[in-house]
Amino acid sequence: MRTTYCGLVSEALLGQTVTLMGWAHRRRDHGGVIFIDLRDREGLVQIVCDPDRPDMFTTAEGVRNEFCLKVVGKVRSRPEGTHNANLVSGSVEVLCLELEVLNPSVTPPFQLDDENLSETTRLTHRVLDLRRPTMQKNLMLRYKVAIEVRKFLDKQGFVDIETPMLTKSTPEGARDYLVPSRVHDGAFFALPQSPQLFKQLLMVAGFDRYYQITKCFRDEDLRADRQPEFTQIDIETSFLTEQEIRDITEAMIRTVFRKAMGVELPVYEQLSYAEAMHRYGSDKPDLRVKLEFTELTELMRDVDFKVFSTPATTPGGRVAALRVPGGGEMSRGEIDGYTEFVKIYGAKGLAWVKVNDIAKGREGLQSPIVKNLHDAALAEILKRTGAANGDLIFFGADKAKVVNDALGALRVKIGHSEFGRNHGLFEDKWAPLWVVDFPMFEHDDEDDRWVAVHHPFTAPKDGHEEFMTTDPGKCVAKAYDMVLNGWEIGGGSVRIHRADVQAKVFEALKIGPEEQKVKFGFLLDALQYGAPPHGGLAFGLDRIATLMTGADSIRDVIAFPKTQRAQCLLTGAPSLVDEKQLRELHIRLRNPQPAA
Repeated sequence: MRTTYCGLVSEALLGQTVTLMGWAHRRRDHGGVIFIDLRDREGLVQIVCDPDRPDMFTTAEGVRNEFCLKVVGKVRSRPEGTHNANLVSGSVEVLCLELEVLNPSVTPPFQLDDENLSETTRLTHRVLDLRRPTMQKNLMLRYKVAIEVRKFLDKQGFVDIETPMLTKSTPEGARDYLVPSRVHDGAFFALPQSPQLFKQLLMVAGFDRYYQITKCFRDEDLRADRQPEFTQIDIETSFLTEQEIRDITEAMIRTVFRKAMGVELPVYEQLSYAEAMHRYGSDKPDLRVKLEFTELTELMRDVDFKVFSTPATTPGGRVAALRVPGGGEMSRGEIDGYTEFVKIYGAKGLAWVKVNDIAKGREGLQSPIVKNLHDAALAEILKRTGAANGDLIFFGADKAKVVNDALGALRVKIGHSEFGRNHGLFEDKWAPLWVVDFPMFEHDDEDDRWVAVHHPFTAPKDGHEEFMTTDPGKCVAKAYDMVLNGWEIGGGSVRIHRADVQAKVFEALKIGPEEQKVKFGFLLDALQYGAPPHGGLAFGLDRIATLMTGADSIRDVIAFPKTQRAQCLLTGAPSLVDEKQLRELHIRLRNPQPAA
């Protein structure tokens, strides 16, 4: 029906007659001549309707925003001085010869070029929101990413194999979405949190290079980079080392950025988990922010200031400093604002010191806490942080997790702020990073047991197997995350393929034989049949697309996302179902609630 897309009409088509299909983005009546900006997924082109064709002109007079139109016209140059350099079609226009309204539109609830729409409005009218050029570009870029992933992996010998959406409930950290079985009374399927167990089974089955771009489901609290259903680029290999897996997946991401965006990613830095936490308080540090922690725990052991000395002498406690060059310019109000901010992360407060004149020692420092620290401690703080006149030093003192979370978030907030950008604390660039050598286990103080940091099938570093029974906290895993600009875009590990090592992991996690059989029996049975060494990595397609587009949320790169309350405003899901459906599923609601 059409000869080309609106957004692809260019000088190459000058003098040619084209047939276009699209939507009226904007109509302008200039006293006898009507201009229509016709839009499709590739962009806009200007249509000129002259009154010398009365039937066509009468139709044009009735066109309104979002009418679906067919235009037959001749491509010509725009008059001098009216070119639009922002459009592919910006130097040409189409003189309309025939105009047909394929379908009129009611008045839209908002203008598509309105940049101040609430997210509620956008998600309620998602179909119209998706017509906006920004959203069209976002989803087209997401498509390019998926295509380039498939091309790369195909060349590397990977095979795309689907895994089940209805499977067994094997909780992996988040809550499962459960699906009741109509046939099996009282039994439930679960939607997969990831294809983890099935991709390991595929390795045992001999498909040594598997991948899948697939949906995953987790019933967890939501935020900007999470959705109840999300898309994962899932990769698993056999007979490759930890380093070889990282090399091939890094090459994939580099290729995707180059092909989809024309971006050459710089050299990847590599940090151990321990170093990342030590320097940045985060296992996904944003390396664009030029601020680092200074360790002060040992130094604060002998000070009289209990706020510092108590965590410094308590197992699992930490005292750290964050020097902000030029931060002495901050007002007390700004500092109080940051104090309230860190409380979100469990900090009780935020100690600080302004360095006015370092040569004057104690007298050159401004802070409510200076009087509580002896001269030697103050001098060492200034030396270790590298403080200079005009700097501000923030302190975190609490359990290590609280310090890391609070100061880590403060580091990013200051770096991204107008102050941080104006003072050279932020560099606008692509900052890729590998974080490696994650701990195998972390201690759950509430239940007084060790739990797996990733999952119970992650392999320990060679030589660390004995730690699983003697000191699980020392055991390091063959696990790795790829981080980009402060977002974890992918993570994975080498898996356990030997029964004796797997037994030690279950022992450390206090998962007995019966629980092993109930939760993972089918995988453990399969691993007995000559399971090969294997490992892999899963990338978040939504997160990668979000970073590429510069969007604030992964909802802006998903066609039909859920809200932060896990609702679809477009369809009204989740919704109540009738009693007949519930009876067929053998379900009775204990406390029926009206639909939200």
